[in-house]
Amino acid sequence: MFGFMKKALDFYEKNYAPKLVEVIKNQGYSYKKFKTDVSAGLTVSVISIPLSMALAIASGVSPAQGLYTAIVAGFFIALLAGGRYQIGGPTGAFAIVILTVLNGYGYQGLLMTMLITGGVLILAGLLRLGTYIKYIPYPVVLGFTAGIGLLLISTQFQDLLGLQIQNVPAAVFPRWNTYLHNLDKLTIASTFIALMSFGIIFYLQAKKPKLPAYLICVAASILVVMIFSMFGVEVTTIGSRFGGIPHFLPAPTIPDFSFDLFFEVLPSGLTIAFLAAIESLLCATVADGMSGDNHNPNAELIGEGIANVITMFFGGIPATSAIARTATNLKARAYSPISGMMNAVFILLFMLLLAPLAKYIPLSCLAVVLTLVGWNMLGIDKMLKVIEGPRGDRYTLIVTLALTLLADLNTAISVGFIMSSIIFMHRMSREMEIETDEEVLVDQGGGRDLTQVMSKGGVMSLRLSGPLFFGAASQVSASLKNLSEAPKVLILRMGYVPLVDATGAHIIVDFVKKAQASDMKIIFSNVKKQPRRVLKEAFQHERINSHNISTASTFENAVKMARRFLRENIKAKATADNNSQKAVD
Repeated sequence: MFGFMKKALDFYEKNYAPKLVEVIKNQGYSYKKFKTDVSAGLTVSVISIPLSMALAIASGVSPAQGLYTAIVAGFFIALLAGGRYQIGGPTGAFAIVILTVLNGYGYQGLLMTMLITGGVLILAGLLRLGTYIKYIPYPVVLGFTAGIGLLLISTQFQDLLGLQIQNVPAAVFPRWNTYLHNLDKLTIASTFIALMSFGIIFYLQAKKPKLPAYLICVAASILVVMIFSMFGVEVTTIGSRFGGIPHFLPAPTIPDFSFDLFFEVLPSGLTIAFLAAIESLLCATVADGMSGDNHNPNAELIGEGIANVITMFFGGIPATSAIARTATNLKARAYSPISGMMNAVFILLFMLLLAPLAKYIPLSCLAVVLTLVGWNMLGIDKMLKVIEGPRGDRYTLIVTLALTLLADLNTAISVGFIMSSIIFMHRMSREMEIETDEEVLVDQGGGRDLTQVMSKGGVMSLRLSGPLFFGAASQVSASLKNLSEAPKVLILRMGYVPLVDATGAHIIVDFVKKAQASDMKIIFSNVKKQPRRVLKEAFQHERINSHNISTASTFENAVKMARRFLRENIKAKATADNNSQKAVD
């Protein structure tokens, strides 16, 4: 019993244990390390506070809900996830999807979406699917991320200039058409604060990169709003639109569950789960590269899923680990996931002590923050490198980006993934090469008898190179069918065939059946492990007679087997001719 429990515990620690457990168990913890984590958590919270409020507004909810998410989700992601330095909270990748769900189904629909997201992430982690996320094609990830960045920028232009317009279209091009036709309705005060905010952030990032540019920008904007108010100049702020920030977290509530609503928002829930998995694991990978640590992808997914489900009860929005905030945490010399938990604690203290000031934050300042977040999501330099690369990757990137802007994220990801897969299969099919090499047989010392038979078409050697799968099936099938003359011995050299799928096995089986009908000897040379297993199973399933089928470990052995077979045939034919002659005599 104890042995079973120990094995179960070892299995859990290896596959599902949070990073916090591993760090404390293997490396220990002390008061000095705790102080380091507290310092890092405070540094990150300075960035997280304005970002959380801004991203909540971009998602169509109140800034308070962004803070709820940063506190609850941020705490549990740090506590339960598989990365050492992860900082969780609202992210720009979710903003457009959340806004779409809210417009279509309201906040109750968003709660159902969070339940789906959390459940899918937990299930993916339990099934140990975390390691498979890395197979998502890079041009697809880059394409939809850049598309989300452009959509995020397009939603901020109204607050950026303080445009006094109503009923802005949701589609990208109609939205920008509305903006351009209403530029005369901009607000001078909002535009001034936006330009000032850009200037402060750019200056501090260039000259004083260690200072919290976003927080200083927000503080300066609050001061300007107060000065404007003395002269009767009104500016749209958090207080004027949302009524300020509460002093504490709301009491947890259980949302009403509706099966009909659940299935209606299921596609959006799956999309957010997909985005959360990609961003969190990419974030953990980036942190590993900076620190030399190794994250647990399955524990990461489980932690993200649990955090989203718990956040649902506190009125939050979907969350995941954020790359920029995690990198800041790492640069602040965080030691363990406790730094992420302290980040949540400091955001909570902000709500307790400084919530009254938050109502003076101008929306044009937060629009600047979101515009810069969207710009960073574009990854211009990365896109240019892909565009300069192979043509297929270029087309995949462009199509995914265009569909994200013109259709929706579900369509963009699906089409991009399918397109990338087809391009990959096309490339692999071109890697399949089939060539004859009778000259090599002569070089292997086949002897005069073998050479004479070869000259009459008695022996043929086919060298297969590349994966034998359905993408290359037509090429292989045509080559086997177009053999100029059926040889007595055919050597299939498969040393450079790494895999064979069901279609490839079917082609080989079909060819072997026809070869046996013509009494052809087939020798498979140097077959790798996976192709050997697949072909063996296919032969057994089709009940292929092993007569006249042989395997050789090397090409040299295959040549010896061919020579022996031909000599035996020559002797057998000579004996048969002598017997026939004697019978005639």
